[in-house]
Amino acid sequence: MRRPRLIHVTTADISLSLLLGPQLRAFRDAGYEVIGASAPGPFVAELESWGIEHRPLRHATRAMAPHRDLGALAELYRLFREVRPDIVHTHNPKPGVYGRLAARAARVPVVVNTVHGLYALPEDPRGKRAVVYALERIAAWGSDAELVQNPEDIDTLRRIGIPAGKVHLLGNGVDLARFTPPDPAVRAAVRAELGVGAGSVVCGVVGRLVWEKGYREVFDAARRLRARAPEVLVVVVGPEDPEKADGVDAGAIEAARADGVRFLGMREDVERLYAGMDLYVLASYREGFPRSAMEAAASGLPVVATDIRGCRQVVDHGRTGLLVPVRDAVALTEAITTIATDADLRRGMERRARDKAVAEFDQTTQIRITLETYARLLGADAP
Repeated sequence: MRRPRLIHVTTADISLSLLLGPQLRAFRDAGYEVIGASAPGPFVAELESWGIEHRPLRHATRAMAPHRDLGALAELYRLFREVRPDIVHTHNPKPGVYGRLAARAARVPVVVNTVHGLYALPEDPRGKRAVVYALERIAAWGSDAELVQNPEDIDTLRRIGIPAGKVHLLGNGVDLARFTPPDPAVRAAVRAELGVGAGSVVCGVVGRLVWEKGYREVFDAARRLRARAPEVLVVVVGPEDPEKADGVDAGAIEAARADGVRFLGMREDVERLYAGMDLYVLASYREGFPRSAMEAAASGLPVVATDIRGCRQVVDHGRTGLLVPVRDAVALTEAITTIATDADLRRGMERRARDKAVAEFDQTTQIRITLETYARLLGADAP
């Protein structure tokens, strides 16, 4: 029998590889023919090495470019008509809209969408909410199932008119075998590479260099910490993102370097770098269910994060880390200082963060829920 054909659609190939890689391999092993569709890039070779075909979308972009989004919709429609998938599964804000519409127009039998985090929050301006929620209602018409990572989004989806029968809680998770409390030898090696001694406290940040991730407050906090807690070293892991309108500019990066911030760029050994850290910071303005914070917690790190949707699901305030107001560099500095200067507090948070990750952030749960969704919707045609 022919294996059911499954296409996952994202904006960029990095999402297919780094964010969805374990899931795609699990779907392959479960008997699906898995295809990834996104803008082409350096991660395509890795996908193909896993036996996952990649189809390039020449118009897919993270930039604000409606004409290119329409081009991507047309590309996907042609792709779906050519390949005749049994399931199309869409991700990310933009492919989640035009991908669902293209799949339904092409009469794909099963259409699934993952809501990684609604692009509008209840506290956003009414105009933004109206546009985002209207697009979500239109796109959801084309899906058979909406797999929602964050429980706070479920109430919003139901309130804006998405049928309750389509909405299912997915949650989010990471590879708990990859992200673990550090081996002492690895920790010592990473800290030696960073040039930090036993008395230094390494405060890590992992994420693309875009202002929305709260880098303005992180840089401000780093400047304040030089006088408040000079033993703290802020280390940033992640690539610049010039394609985004809010990409952190070179001048801001150089100014942060002058304040002692260490920039490591894009790294593929992030699990190793967590081993050299003492606490983790995520100062984002908007998150769905932040993977980096889950990775840090699974690695046994206390997490300082903004008190927003997503971060609230990862951090138990006062137990596994601290939550601070959005866009508040003073509060961020205070929280980092509190954890950095109290080794006993850190040790307790480290243990509880790992325990929470093991209990709540195991990616095998999301894989199981997704496969069950596919089987339910395919019926007799499921592998």
